[in-house]
Amino acid sequence: MNGLLDYSPGSTVLHRMNPLTKIAVAFLICVAAFMTSSFPVLVGILVLDVLIGLMGGIPRKTLDLLVGLAKVSAFLFILQVVFVRSGTPLFLFVTDEGLHTAALVVLRLVDATVPLALMLNLTRMGDLSNALVKCAHLPYRYAFTLTTALKFIPVFMGEMKAIMEAQTARGVEFDIGNPVRKLSLMLPLCVPLLVTSVQRTGQNAMAAESRGFYLRTRASGVRNYPFAVRDALACACAACTVVLAAVL
Repeated sequence: MNGLLDYSPGSTVLHRMNPLTKIAVAFLICVAAFMTSSFPVLVGILVLDVLIGLMGGIPRKTLDLLVGLAKVSAFLFILQVVFVRSGTPLFLFVTDEGLHTAALVVLRLVDATVPLALMLNLTRMGDLSNALVKCAHLPYRYAFTLTTALKFIPVFMGEMKAIMEAQTARGVEFDIGNPVRKLSLMLPLCVPLLVTSVQRTGQNAMAAESRGFYLRTRASGVRNYPFAVRDALACACAACTVVLAAVL
């Protein structure tokens, strides 16, 4: 899942939409996923998520995201099946209520995660921060903090991967079947990652101050982000999805 939040250039309709519209559509899809308990509706929302990736021209990243979420979903599915003991027993400790709850949790997780990740992949972080300032009238320091945090997620993931590769070259074996043992090997790696993160944060703070960060106002941006017809249609479709999820 490395590089998933990196911007994917393109000229599709989703690329040309207002950044706030894309975030609003992703949020409404998340709301729809948590407002329904119907499996056909949840599957339909999943299909809609895949269509968003295809419309944005990033089918490979959509597939990689689904594969990455499948691993987390499998773990959550097993937890729900093990700990939900109510309902009619089917096999050993597995109950029908446990299977129903596990499938519901997994589908909701995937339906709510995919649209936001895809919309961030189709939006430049600079455009998102500028749109938050110009359109939503959010103070620039808060918009900058939000987009910088999102931008650093793949950076920190890459640094963690580099640290693990360095430890592997020194003889540490991370490819082991015992999850507890693997977690005990990875916990000490958080220290160098934390030190690197603090150093990078200080460097970026100095760079921002040298470029007049505190002098930035809403009128400083040169680009405008008007709302077009495609933005209204996208929001209307997302709102209809929420209504259908609530009704069905």
